[in-house]
Amino acid sequence: AFQRFKELADKKHEIYDEDLQALVTDTHLQAEDEHLRLIALRVCSETGEIPEATVTLWVNGREVQATATGGGPVDATYKAIESVVQSGAELKLYSVSNITSGTDAQGEVTVRVERGGRIVNGHGADTDIVIASAKAYIHALNKLMAPEKRTHPQL
Repeated sequence: AFQRFKELADKKHEIYDEDLQALVTDTHLQAEDEHLRLIALRVCSETGEIPEATVTLWVNGREVQATATGGGPVDATYKAIESVVQSGAELKLYSVSNITSGTDAQGEVTVRVERGGRIVNGHGADTDIVIASAKAYIHALNKLMAPEKRTHPQL
C-alpha cells in the first residue's frame, strides 16, 4: 500500500483522507482471490479515429497482452481484457464518481457484471479514469472466477 501511496503522491499535489481510504480499499480488494491483475494499459484515442487499447495482464501466473478497438477508450479496454479472459460476462452497470475534487482527483469506478445468473460488483480507483475502469472490471472478473462464498448472488 505504501508504494501505491507514493505513486499517488507523485500524481497529485494534495492527498486527502478519501484518497487514502480508496487506496487502502483498492489494495485490499486486489488481494482477494486474484486470478487476474492489470500490469499495464496503453490507450490511444484521437479525434476521428477508432480508440484502441493494449492491456498487459497477469493471468494465473503468466503475462498476457492483447489489443482491441472499441467505441471509446473504456470499451476498447474492456474488449481487450475480454479477448484474453473470455469470461462471457455481461456488463450491467458502469458508474464513475470522483473521490475528491479537482482535475487531479481520483475517480472511482463501480461495475456490475453478470454471468449465468451470478451478479458481482467490482471497484477500482485511480487518477486515470480508464485505468480505474480496468481495475474495476478486473476486480469483478476475479470475483466471478472465485468460488461463490455467499448464498446471496449479489457480491
